[in-house]
Amino acid sequence: MADPRFFNRAGPFTLADLAQRSGAEIAPGCDPGLVLSDVAALDAADQGQLSFLDNKKYVAAFSATKAGAVVVHPALASKAPAGVALLLSRNPYKAYALCAQAFYPATAPTGAISAGAHVDPTAEVGQGTDIAAGAVVEAGAVIGARCRIGPNATIGVNVRLGDDTVIGANASLTHCIIGSRVTIYPGARIGQDGFGFAMDLAGHVRVPQMGRVLIEDDVEIGANATVDRGAGPDTIIGRGCMIDNLVQIGHNVHLGAGCVIVAQAGISGSTRLDHHVVLAAQAGVTGHLKIGAGAQIAAQSGVMRDVEPGEKVGGSPAVPMRQWLRQVAALGRLVRGRNGQGDGRDD
Repeated sequence: MADPRFFNRAGPFTLADLAQRSGAEIAPGCDPGLVLSDVAALDAADQGQLSFLDNKKYVAAFSATKAGAVVVHPALASKAPAGVALLLSRNPYKAYALCAQAFYPATAPTGAISAGAHVDPTAEVGQGTDIAAGAVVEAGAVIGARCRIGPNATIGVNVRLGDDTVIGANASLTHCIIGSRVTIYPGARIGQDGFGFAMDLAGHVRVPQMGRVLIEDDVEIGANATVDRGAGPDTIIGRGCMIDNLVQIGHNVHLGAGCVIVAQAGISGSTRLDHHVVLAAQAGVTGHLKIGAGAQIAAQSGVMRDVEPGEKVGGSPAVPMRQWLRQVAALGRLVRGRNGQGDGRDD
């Protein structure tokens, strides 16, 4: 059970309620009226709680669970213990997420503007928006309805926020236009100068960064991530992108819809990622490249060439995934040979 000091639980819900919310199907013979009061892990859940199975490594825990109901793929339903109700889904983790959202919905804003906040008289603040103590909303900014601006956050001159957007504590936004239902986590920096200068032995000369950051709807940007504004073209974050903590996105970068950028990854200037690209943790992409739709970049990879749509690459410099795995295996054999665990050669 989540700590009630930090999380407000809704419900209870019937199995039928949760099936409707998640798009899952109730398994034959299960009671649609079963009442569930919370969610929990397979090994901790009891009769009144819902759990899920998404990874085959946890089939044993599934077979021993005391949960009242479990969201599971139809192919694994036969592993369920007797008496456990099942919600069948081909994407169990997504279905579980929708159920968990029902039990733990986001806290709604109240429309409170703290006396300790500074809102410029020329700024526009939508109905129902919260602005916490220490926050600054500068001249000409426009904030949509039902937004939440955290403590000490700064909304710069003429910045635009769509409805239902959340800005975390100590985040700073400048030179940007933000869509609706966007979440920007604490400490993120959006719209600062891109890293652009002309190199010269007599002294480097900064190139004015005259673009913006455009963030489309339903995007999340993690804590202490940075998104530089464009040098002339805009930096664009497409609809539904998920950007983790400590990510660096350079000027003029364009992310297509649904990209996933994991912690400590970096994307250099003017690179374009098509829709639904995955960039794993600590991967780096050099500038002026094209990463095709659905491509996947392994953790700690260094990408120095264009990547084709759907291609999977790894290593530094990044190569096709099978080639990289062969390189890793060969290196492992070599290391074992040097350590006296073999001769380092193929059998």
